[in-house]
Amino acid sequence: MTLLTYLRRKLGLTGTKLGCAEGGCGACTLQSCPLTPSSHYAVNACLAPLCSLHLVAVTTVEGIGSVARKLHPVQERIAKAHGSQCGFCTPGIVMSMYALLRNNPTPKMADMEEAFQGNLCRCTGYRPILEGYKTFTVVRQIYKHTVKTHSCQNTHSHCIFFFLQDGGCCGGRGRENGCCMTNGSGEATALFSTTDFAPFDPTQEVIFPPELMRSRSLCFRGDRATWLQPDTLEEILRLKWKHPDARVVVGNTEVGIEVKFKNMVYPVILAPSFIPELNSVTHTEDGVVFGAACTLSHMGAVLRQAVETLPPHQTEVFLAVLEQLRWFAGQQIRNVAVSRTNWVSSVEQGINRVTGLNPCLILVDGSRVVQMDDSFFTGYRRTVLRPQEILVSIEIPYSQKVETFVSAFKQSPRREDDISIVTAAMSVTFTPGSNVVEDLRLSYGGMAATTVLAKRTANRLRGRCWGEELLQEACSTLAEEMTLDPSVPGGMVTYRRTLTLSLFYKFYLTVLQKLTYSLQGVNVEEVKSDCVSATELYHPQTPSSVQIYQVQQTQDDVLGRPMMHLSAMKQATGEAVYCDDVPLYENELYLSLITSSKAHARIISVDTSAAERLPGVVCFVFADDILGSNATGPVVYDESVLADGQVTCVGHIIGAVVADTQLHAQRAAKAVKIQYEELQPVVTIQEAIAAQSFYQPIRTIQKGDPEAGFKQADHVLEGEMHIGGQEHFYLETNATLAVPRGEDGEMELFVSTQSASKTQALGVPANRVVVRVKRMGGGFGGKESRTTVLSTVVAVAANKYRPVRCMLDRDEDMLITGGRHPFYGKYKVGFLNSGKVMALDVSYYSNAGNSMDLSLSVMERALFHMENSYNVANVRGQGFLCRTNLPSNTAFRGFGGPQGMMISESWITDVAQSLGKAAEEVRRLNLYMEGDSTPYNQILDQFTLDRCWDECLSRSEYQQRRAAIDLYNRQNRWTKRGLAIVPTKFGISFTAVFLNQAGALVHIYTDGSVLLTHGGTEMGQGLHTKMVQIASRVLGIPYSKIHISETSTNTVPNTSPTAASASSDLNGAAVQNACEILMKRLEPYKNKNPKGSWEDWVKSAYFDRVSLSANGFYKTPDLGYDFDSNSGRVFNYFSYGVACSEVEIDCLTGAHKNLSTTIVMDVGHSLNPAIDIGQVEGAFMQGLGLFTLEELHYSPRGVLLTRGPGSYKIPAFGDIPTTLTVSLLRDAPNDKAIFASKAVGEPPLFLASSVFFAIKDAISAARAESGIKGPFRLDSPASAERIRNACTDRFTKLCPPAEPGSFTPWSVQV
Repeated sequence: MTLLTYLRRKLGLTGTKLGCAEGGCGACTLQSCPLTPSSHYAVNACLAPLCSLHLVAVTTVEGIGSVARKLHPVQERIAKAHGSQCGFCTPGIVMSMYALLRNNPTPKMADMEEAFQGNLCRCTGYRPILEGYKTFTVVRQIYKHTVKTHSCQNTHSHCIFFFLQDGGCCGGRGRENGCCMTNGSGEATALFSTTDFAPFDPTQEVIFPPELMRSRSLCFRGDRATWLQPDTLEEILRLKWKHPDARVVVGNTEVGIEVKFKNMVYPVILAPSFIPELNSVTHTEDGVVFGAACTLSHMGAVLRQAVETLPPHQTEVFLAVLEQLRWFAGQQIRNVAVSRTNWVSSVEQGINRVTGLNPCLILVDGSRVVQMDDSFFTGYRRTVLRPQEILVSIEIPYSQKVETFVSAFKQSPRREDDISIVTAAMSVTFTPGSNVVEDLRLSYGGMAATTVLAKRTANRLRGRCWGEELLQEACSTLAEEMTLDPSVPGGMVTYRRTLTLSLFYKFYLTVLQKLTYSLQGVNVEEVKSDCVSATELYHPQTPSSVQIYQVQQTQDDVLGRPMMHLSAMKQATGEAVYCDDVPLYENELYLSLITSSKAHARIISVDTSAAERLPGVVCFVFADDILGSNATGPVVYDESVLADGQVTCVGHIIGAVVADTQLHAQRAAKAVKIQYEELQPVVTIQEAIAAQSFYQPIRTIQKGDPEAGFKQADHVLEGEMHIGGQEHFYLETNATLAVPRGEDGEMELFVSTQSASKTQALGVPANRVVVRVKRMGGGFGGKESRTTVLSTVVAVAANKYRPVRCMLDRDEDMLITGGRHPFYGKYKVGFLNSGKVMALDVSYYSNAGNSMDLSLSVMERALFHMENSYNVANVRGQGFLCRTNLPSNTAFRGFGGPQGMMISESWITDVAQSLGKAAEEVRRLNLYMEGDSTPYNQILDQFTLDRCWDECLSRSEYQQRRAAIDLYNRQNRWTKRGLAIVPTKFGISFTAVFLNQAGALVHIYTDGSVLLTHGGTEMGQGLHTKMVQIASRVLGIPYSKIHISETSTNTVPNTSPTAASASSDLNGAAVQNACEILMKRLEPYKNKNPKGSWEDWVKSAYFDRVSLSANGFYKTPDLGYDFDSNSGRVFNYFSYGVACSEVEIDCLTGAHKNLSTTIVMDVGHSLNPAIDIGQVEGAFMQGLGLFTLEELHYSPRGVLLTRGPGSYKIPAFGDIPTTLTVSLLRDAPNDKAIFASKAVGEPPLFLASSVFFAIKDAISAARAESGIKGPFRLDSPASAERIRNACTDRFTKLCPPAEPGSFTPWSVQV
């Protein structure tokens, strides 16, 4: 049992969350203090065995503060700084910061950034979290506020600009420099005020319990394993002799994964964590000896101290190790992972890649010392250690000679907390007083099952002078020696081979630099000035940000103010209740799914006999158990609740096991044996095109005459692009609790869903089923239609027995629920010499998966956005839905719009590159204007995109930045910078007209309190907060009198999904309608008693028998579109925005840095600037993942290979732009939505494509160095692999790709 399970299921402490079960997301972070009271470690509860915590003090988020008692400053500041949206990740982030402060009450910003390397957030974009917590740092930059006031005509509103280097408002302290509180324009506030923060007093923390300060050996026996915890070296030797196959565990960072995901069983586990000899650190004449149980974080601290105190020539090895440790896992893992596991066993991890440096290993069995050389690893995860040996220590040696230089490199998809693609450790020793190579060692990881030495290359280079001739010889020999089978696991063969050369080149330049300084009187080639940047190590800069918004109202009106998310405090303390936090019911059962391992097959047999014999199993659920129809689907009923006779994707749900606990249910599900007759699957878009495997209809939109337009054009070009899919990665996976009520077939469902009414559809009358949604830990469209895949099965099981619960593990959720549709686009564009586009013909192909789901609507929205923001007179677009054997893809923030617009930005970039014109000039030339008509014949009115464009150019200082980038690129060969400015035009409304409706229910109680319910669900976007603000304005009462409990189908029926960015518009108008009805009823009592209070009027109405409850309703007017005639009004209005981004790429590795982003977004009159800016930043970061980082890998047989944070990387804290400016466009009221506001959830996501096209701009500069100009294809995401491969140079030419079709790839582009 893990600590997380114990906390949640045994103690009922649900503040600590389950996000991934592999230590990769940080949602389960808490503080652990083992034995030494001065050490406070942030650790992952999902990996910590309960047995390992004997005599350890554990602090959870509930233990440091609560709403009822008092919030800890760490909890308060993240809440008030608007750093909590869905809140599911918040307790883990809180505890990471808390542990940091317990160890260091005055941390530096670098300490804080390191502390968060193991935490992920999918909602906020990270910026507000960092700003809130900057207030704890010792080096707090002086608040700088640049305040300008813009008075709006005919209103009393003012626009307040403030630059926040340290987060929040200065509280009036900056008055001498001009303060937002004293600018003479009326009162205004920043997004938060630091004066509201409680002071932090580190002396008031809980002390370490003295009774835990002891140690003794322990033995725990379970049903499948025995845990032995010796406390002396002699005892563990005796136990290892007795149990030679026993697994030695300290941090459980590896064994925990093997048991959970690889079904490994270890009957005997030895835990030597408290043996003194294994925790010791000894400084010797030859180096530093670390006990085998020393954690990596402790190792790093010791080595950093050594680097500061020892002569530089002795610390070359230490620096190489520290460079690897810097990017190894997250802080929570480093706090428990030990050198024994991660040097000796985890070949794919970063730290052991320096094995070419030969540290010494000491093992006890009579004791022997072995060298960690190329013979140390005997196979994948196998070493020369004998079964009965115990690793006691590892010695990391000093670098002994002045003439020795050592470097280590790691390249991974994401810098922070990521497994490497290729790593390298290299050392060279020169003949004294010369540049002649005496010894050379080149060690590579990621090029074989074990770490390998490039011996042939090293042998050839010995005795050679370190110069250009040596470099050429090294590269050609490495290219021959470091080969990979084209089908090798992990793929990226060309990239990995190229990296071996690129990393050596970096080493070559680094050594050349050092030789220049260290050798006097010896002729050594100098490093050219334009190559110096290739030798620089990455050191992140502290991010800074600017938020600009317009205050729209007076002091006593909360609408339009940056009000904190209503649940933020509860989320920060762990008190906010999510679906799986609902207390256990008596006799509750747990369900685990049985899923297909084949993409396309007939089911021959299902054998449950082995599972039936396992403890705790109650029953099984299969298709035959469904009363009524097995068919389901959100629009077309073309899929089954449970597979019946045939499976059509890996992850297709065949059945379920119901047992007394989650562990028993999951074990039983894995024990079910299924025999298949495999059929040929269709996996990729290209395979579907070849097989003509499409769903109907094929949508077409045409305006004008494209053929005539092509004839008028001076140039015609054709191109294509593939846009990869994306996993939602909401931190809270799908969860359902079904409770049968035992009478009249009634059932209550607690579900994490965006679509309560659709969840209600169980084949029984809807009036018997109540669906309740308190809040979700993120949704992003992934919980719009696919939640029923789980909730229906759980309801069927509960209908058979008693309350049944299921929360999917991360790997299950990723496997089953689908994600954003991969798209392939082909385009033909005609244009004039000026860059004006005359004609466009574009075809979109989406990978829909094994059912229609919402794919048709997704494709329609892609077609509605096929021109993005550009006026093209002659245009034709077609959309094809590819029927494949992948789990059905579904709604995802943007809903096809980003894919449609991405293709348009590709062809507009191609036009600019083919003409040799600046991309921003071509974009501006083709930009829509007021009154223009879209391809679907909707006139653009209240058009603000041109204003957004001009403001973004100004705020980003585009022209100055462009000139600086051009200069930088002329001065640097191996790093290049790029710049791009990209617009977006996003239509607001459900394209299915009937969904554009909403209801609300408002009760006023006799004490004056108000209970508000509406049809929308809260998933972190602040919808409930905005609804309370709207009700507060209409009712004229403080928001504190208004409460929203939950969304439920028995209060507001027939609700539309919370989606399409329209929920504030729809539900807000319904709330307004209900409140206006009530105010009209109260009006006579207000007139009769104008000086009375709200409570007086309410009581008077009650005693006069006036109803104090009202239903509100709203439907968006004048919507409807017909594809056949290309007529009608598709959208109610459009949201506009523009972003400008600057990046820097490393041409040798493909890594990139996000230097700066400026966003100008039209949100109308913001209902809540803090929430809206949070939505802009969160959407931008999610788009950043889509376009530059996140990749789903599928095998050629349709198996998803990326099923968790270990292999699927979303943006982390370190990925936010170094400088981020977000400006909400001022003076832009929208008369088509509630209180002149605009939708904000989805529109900003596409603005992250500015980073993609900035990368493409930088690649163009790199290609120009090789004499290559003009348009080129760059698929999305712009991963490190794609960036490096596109930067064609002499190294890439030495590593040509294998001929397509000559091998079976590890993964395919779906």
